[in-house]
Amino acid sequence: MTARLADIAAQAGVSEATVSRVLNGKPGVAAGTRESVLAALDVLGYERPVRLRQRSAGLVGLITPELDNPIFPALAQVIGQALTRQGYTPVLATQTPGGSTEDELTEMLADRGVSGIIFVSGLHADTTADTGRYDQLRGQGVPFVLINGFSDKVQAPFVSPDDRAAMQLAVTHLTALGHTRIGLAVGPKRFVPVLRKIEGFRLGMKERLGLGEAEIEELIQHSLYTLEGGQAAATALIARGCTAVVCASDMMALGAIRAARQQGLQVPQDVSVVGFDDSPLIAFTDPPLTTIRQPVQAMGQAAVRTLLEEIGGTPAPHSEFVFLPELVVRGSTASGRGRTREPSST
Repeated sequence: MTARLADIAAQAGVSEATVSRVLNGKPGVAAGTRESVLAALDVLGYERPVRLRQRSAGLVGLITPELDNPIFPALAQVIGQALTRQGYTPVLATQTPGGSTEDELTEMLADRGVSGIIFVSGLHADTTADTGRYDQLRGQGVPFVLINGFSDKVQAPFVSPDDRAAMQLAVTHLTALGHTRIGLAVGPKRFVPVLRKIEGFRLGMKERLGLGEAEIEELIQHSLYTLEGGQAAATALIARGCTAVVCASDMMALGAIRAARQQGLQVPQDVSVVGFDDSPLIAFTDPPLTTIRQPVQAMGQAAVRTLLEEIGGTPAPHSEFVFLPELVVRGSTASGRGRTREPSST
């Protein structure tokens, strides 16, 4: 430490006592001298103490999951445009398998002095995750907003689609078409959006078809939020006699269509499929996908508006802004008059 002080003092042309006062944030040092010491730190390759790093008012971090699912780039685009219009520069940080974790990305952004962070479908949505990381971030004075997934343990504003209402819309649509054996393909049970979708599905199946808990449980299949995950879940549900499958994402829905075709079934003649998100280009699949549209534009703008209010000194309440989804009917759903053939055993 003494050697370092001596090096910095020599580089800045001041005494070691002056260097010590600057590093410890003590008063009584001229502004020009303080800048010389900080410049010497930079020249010698030493990190400035956190309290001496300049906060870049124009940067806002955006942490998203992998961008393979088109809904995440769509959200990032809306959020980025809204930030840019307000004079801020978005910094996109993406989690990828085997890459940087959310904690590492958060630390990186905080170290670079971002004015705030927006988390999309992050660890806040995982009911088994430690939420202490968010308390730590708030303690550092970095405002943040969380999209998709609510936790009463995290003191921050949340923005979410109404997952329960989404599933009720899907069930209502399919039962109106005559389907009585409807399956639900969702992600791992530990995630808040999954639990909410299950709640909405249960309620819809009870109200529309009068099914009991045990009957409904048979119709729920957990898998991964991927095309392969949707394919695996739909294969299991079709084997249980489902003539319609509601999926927790459009990617899963594309997997469900593949599963039906691999068993010699046609969509929608033999099996109807409903997605969730209304991702870009999903209207141009074969067949065009019936899906639940996430209000991406409204959610992204609300997240930015809420974050900027907090950056501006108006603390956001610990509450959840819930946005109603919309059913978009296309070509992947049809009358549930029964299959023209049984699933192939191969």
